[in-house]
Amino acid sequence: MPLRSAPCLLLILILVATAWPQVVEEEYRVYTEHPRLFLNTKRLRLLKRERERSSLRWQQFNALMSGGARMPEPGFAHALYSQVTGDSAHCRIAIDWALGPAADLRQAALVLDWCESRLTGDESARLGARIRTWIGKAATMHEVAPTRDRALAAIALADHDFPASEQHLRDIIRKWWRGEMAPALQSGKKSLNGEDVYPLLEILHAVQDNLKIDLRENAPGFFRDLPVNRLLSYYPASYPAPENEYRIPAWTGDGEPDLDVAALSRAADLAMTAYDANMREHQFLQGWLIHDRFLLRSAFGTPYEFLWANPYQPGLSYYHMPLAQHDARRGLLFLRSSWDDDAVWLGALDGEIQLFENGQRKVVKAGPGAKPVRIGDAVAVFASGASRFNIDDPEAKAIFIVGLKPGKAYEIEVDDEEMREISADAGGVVAIDIFPRPCLGLRLRPVAGARPAS
Repeated sequence: MPLRSAPCLLLILILVATAWPQVVEEEYRVYTEHPRLFLNTKRLRLLKRERERSSLRWQQFNALMSGGARMPEPGFAHALYSQVTGDSAHCRIAIDWALGPAADLRQAALVLDWCESRLTGDESARLGARIRTWIGKAATMHEVAPTRDRALAAIALADHDFPASEQHLRDIIRKWWRGEMAPALQSGKKSLNGEDVYPLLEILHAVQDNLKIDLRENAPGFFRDLPVNRLLSYYPASYPAPENEYRIPAWTGDGEPDLDVAALSRAADLAMTAYDANMREHQFLQGWLIHDRFLLRSAFGTPYEFLWANPYQPGLSYYHMPLAQHDARRGLLFLRSSWDDDAVWLGALDGEIQLFENGQRKVVKAGPGAKPVRIGDAVAVFASGASRFNIDDPEAKAIFIVGLKPGKAYEIEVDDEEMREISADAGGVVAIDIFPRPCLGLRLRPVAGARPAS
């Protein structure tokens, strides 16, 4: 190679090296200042502005706190109130509670973080030692809520002579989330129950705010479907309570709905829209959340409502959302006849088929004698095995066969079409898109010898 070409080659190598994507090693050390859990600069500014403007949410929170109401989560509530008002007396209440016998790991971590400047040296040492003991016990549990508690505690303790903070966060992100939870959620092998969604959102916020890691990237399909699944999972009729009306998410079991669970479900929706205001599905969710009649006013729900709600964030009307949601990976089906409170609703979840109409929720059993039900543009067909149905509905655009064995193969024949083989999803649901026609015959039978898919 001529010597005069060497400078050109060197320049090319420099340009290539500069343009080549740089692999940045993730860091799990927390450098953010207190308060670092949920109350980042933007959110704390919003909450203080809510106080200055005496918003409806602030009035409710302030009335409870200044009136001496007994709060179900005193550490969380009093520490939050102190952060917004600067009133050290409420941090003192939160600190005394966190050092007392009723404290729990999550609230103790919030008190340590939000009331850090109000702690004496002795109190800081005692509370830190208590949290370190609890975090070690939580490390043996893999459920969402205990993992959330451990993540918050590790972040709160990051500058309290706790070098294990980084290791806890590394294990949570790499082993628990990326190694176990995210792949299972993405594939549909695992679903979150209603009580797990809010703790997961707290993990997302805490990790993003302090480590700049967006955990959604490891399960994009799950998080894309999550807001739509949640919107369609609520029963149409609201539940009136003395403090406010509640939207009740679908649940299995008997008795009355748990209103604390309903409150946390709304808190999860609020935290979801707060995490990413630009995602279109979140904007529909925000449109669902902005009605003041559902504003949480109980002593349990009010601090969550105040912390996460952003009334200035625009939302899209959920009336433009589809009335059917079939999540085949997770085996979920939700159908509504309209977005009105008197709509008919059907849900297939957790191995149960539910129908909600005329304000009543009932479990539907698939099998002989169960007639198809028209809900919106869809028809739900209840089948448990070999079946033949006639769908006399010229406006129907989709058929959902429910009540089948999860993962089992079936032969299906639709009028004027060749027989084909299909498999029920993890919830025992099969979806069939059809062109509207006056009458449709449908025949279904299990494939002989076929085993359910694993």
